[in-house]
Amino acid sequence: MEALVIKNTGSWYVVRTDDGAEIDCKIKGNFRLKGIRSTNPIAVGDRVKITLNDSGTAFITEIVPRKNYIIRRASNLSKESHILASNLDQALLIVTLAHPTTSLTFIDRFLATAEAYRVPAIIVINKVDLLTEPEDAELLEAVRYLYESIGYTVVTTSAKHGDGIESLRRLLEGKTTLISGNSGVGKTTLINDLIPGLDLRTAAISEVHDTGTHTTTFSEMFQLPGEQGGYLIDTPGVRGFGTIEMDEYEASHFFPEIFKIGADCRFNNCTHTHEPHCAVLKALDEGLISQSRYGSYLSILEDSNPDKYRKPY
Repeated sequence: MEALVIKNTGSWYVVRTDDGAEIDCKIKGNFRLKGIRSTNPIAVGDRVKITLNDSGTAFITEIVPRKNYIIRRASNLSKESHILASNLDQALLIVTLAHPTTSLTFIDRFLATAEAYRVPAIIVINKVDLLTEPEDAELLEAVRYLYESIGYTVVTTSAKHGDGIESLRRLLEGKTTLISGNSGVGKTTLINDLIPGLDLRTAAISEVHDTGTHTTTFSEMFQLPGEQGGYLIDTPGVRGFGTIEMDEYEASHFFPEIFKIGADCRFNNCTHTHEPHCAVLKALDEGLISQSRYGSYLSILEDSNPDKYRKPY
């Protein structure tokens, strides 16, 4: 029997069968994915084969081949990955420019990972109601321009007041969408706005550290209302986004503007860091590539250093 994984609590999985039944499952035996060193071999969004038990639970025995998936590095001292979700149509990155502030490096690392796994990404700038000063409006416009000029869709919302929710809803209709972002950016409030009656628990921002707390502790899939349907996959908030499986010669492929300009470099294997006649370094000097985006690119090159994640003796 086949089923869809809709929740992962760490020790148990909840699957939904084609007739709508929800069943608690565990992995049968020593289940590992070939070629992927992952902390969670099965992810929300997977279609799996299950074998029912007399107790009403089931064992997951096999994963149906995935259309795609998106992962991040599991920890700073690990080469293992954590699969955020699978079989996605798109990813929604929720960010805030105040209370808390999402770093541009975090945004870029997420976008590069989405590019690497061929998952279209949308940026949602939430809590725009908190941007009340003139300089706040300038920052919002600068961030929006930066990413729209590269080719990304940027939506502004105020989950607290409901602004931008209908525009966002139209982008989600009929699609399976991963939702990610730092803790405290309002992911849960947005989901509650998009799915009336769901009433997921939210938490206040720490006034001392201006950061959020983890109200979502495991990944879960929710069905969107309406004729078009669709699914949202909520994931726990993350503070950093470690990249994995990118080497120094391919990292630039996942920054569309760097990849495009890099086609004019003298050397095919140019890393855009020191090589002569590098078109990317020239464009950087001329202001055609953002300093923040280039800095994020360099941070991913640092991730590819095999010594960075080597455990100390």
